[in-house]
Amino acid sequence: MTARYLILEDGSTYRGEGFGAPAITTGELVFNTSMTGYQEIITDQIYHNQIVIFTQPNIGSSGINQANYESILPSIKGVIVRELADVSTNRISRLSLDQYLKQMNIPGITGIDTRAVVRKLRQSGTTLKASIVPEADEHAFDQLNATVLTNHQVAQVAAPKPYPNPGIGTSVVVIDFGLKHGILRELSKRDCNVTVLPYTASAEDILRLDPDGVILSTGPGSPYDLDKSVIEMIQLIQTQIPLFAIGLGHELFAIANQAQIVKLPAEHHGMNHPIREVVTTHIIYASQGQGYAIDRQSVDRRRLFITHVDLLNDTVQGLRHRSYPAFSVQFFPDGAPGPDEANGLFDEFMETMHSREV
Repeated sequence: MTARYLILEDGSTYRGEGFGAPAITTGELVFNTSMTGYQEIITDQIYHNQIVIFTQPNIGSSGINQANYESILPSIKGVIVRELADVSTNRISRLSLDQYLKQMNIPGITGIDTRAVVRKLRQSGTTLKASIVPEADEHAFDQLNATVLTNHQVAQVAAPKPYPNPGIGTSVVVIDFGLKHGILRELSKRDCNVTVLPYTASAEDILRLDPDGVILSTGPGSPYDLDKSVIEMIQLIQTQIPLFAIGLGHELFAIANQAQIVKLPAEHHGMNHPIREVVTTHIIYASQGQGYAIDRQSVDRRRLFITHVDLLNDTVQGLRHRSYPAFSVQFFPDGAPGPDEANGLFDEFMETMHSREV
């Protein structure tokens, strides 16, 4: 391995050893506290334009396998680990993490004091831009400070055209804002006949397919980067068809019902977040990846009620409409990676669709 550097826009420099692709990259620096599931995290489109630091000290021990992709072409900018595991391939894992990142042209650094970097991110109170470079010289910092990360990230990762994920059962339309494959897997387990539409789909496009229900998928970036037509589509669809919104979809559902979204001072990424269901007080541990949250004070209680809250910071993690069969969650009910304690929400969605058929 050769020397490689992680540099931050505040002037910090961290020296490590490079693995993966020998590429120079710049992105928003975030950390993930998950103990497992690095392949799912790296291939999750919510990390578009981001460099991810893993707090788990040893990453790569299970290689890469074909069952755990959350997208085919990952758009993560880089990977930072404390220690890279060197594993042999087998019938399940045919690639090491190093080999996979080389194939995808994604750079990585090992040997970094990840605890120090994470502590800085927690204390900064804002997001930091960072670069992975071969030399931490003045030119590298000039390039870092001059780089402008693009907005409207959904347009860069979502499918541009419709495509099917056929089944023999209930008809579901999934709106792709940066779709995780875990959502499609959960629908496939329930024999759903799925059609994935791009985020630009209108309410008329959706209704033309005569679906039994609609899912708004996860995705990267700010919900305010999306065009007003997306909000108008949600406002109409929620009155016509059962709707289930996840992640970015949850934030868009909230905006469509007059709630406001705020940027978190430190993003939440991990599978160890305790979530309380308000009605039952039941606590689940869910996989989470969010940079934004709903402003609790902006929730119109005549229109929506809060169904789930995060016990660590009291952020709103779930909403339900009082008049329409529409609900949403901030966390990932499909897990992938993480606990499957919340995947019963897909069963609830199925029950909602079937009840409308009667």
